[in-house]
Amino acid sequence: MLYGLFATLYPTSNRQLTEIIVKKVFISSVLVLGLFATVVTDAAVPDLVLNDLNGKPRSVSEFIGKGKWTVVMLWAHNCPICNQEVDQMSFFHDDHKDKDATVLGVSVDGSAQVDKARRFVENHAIEFPNLIVEPRQQQIGKFGGGQFIGTPTFYVFSPDGELAAKQVGPVTQEDLEAFMARSQQAAR
Repeated sequence: MLYGLFATLYPTSNRQLTEIIVKKVFISSVLVLGLFATVVTDAAVPDLVLNDLNGKPRSVSEFIGKGKWTVVMLWAHNCPICNQEVDQMSFFHDDHKDKDATVLGVSVDGSAQVDKARRFVENHAIEFPNLIVEPRQQQIGKFGGGQFIGTPTFYVFSPDGELAAKQVGPVTQEDLEAFMARSQQAAR
C-alpha cells in the first residue's frame, strides 16, 4: 500500500493530507508513464531465497523462467489496492496456470507479521504460491527494475526468466494479457 509505506517512511499526523499526496503522485505516474511504466531488458531471475508462509525456504528461481510468463505481485496485508488487485491476480492465475502464465505472490509484511500475511491469503482464498520478504530495499530490490516504491508492485518475467516489465499500482487481468500478447507479437 503506497499510503502505508509512505506513512511509515514519512510519518505525519495528517493522514488525509498524506493520502491526497500519495494519490496525486500515483495518478500522475500512471497518466504520464502508462501501464508497465518500466520495461526492462536483460534482467535475470532474482537470486533470492525467501520463506513461504509456513517458514520453508524457497528460491524465487523455482517459480520463474520455467517456460511460462510469471507475474510476481508484491503485496502487503494492509494495502487497500492489494486487497482489490489480488482477486484479479487469482483470476489471471486460474485462467493461465495450465497454459502460459503463473502468479507468485510476495508479501512485504516481513516475518514479524507472517500471521497477518497468512490471514490475507486465507481471506482471499489465494491458490497461487506466496512467499514473504523482509521490508528492506536490499532484498526487495533484487527483483530488478529499480527501487521499490510501494505496494502493489508487479514484476512480469518472460517465459525464459527475463524481467520484461515492472508496474507500481493496479494491474488487471486484461492488462497482463494484452502485455503478454504484445510482447509475443514483438518477438516474432
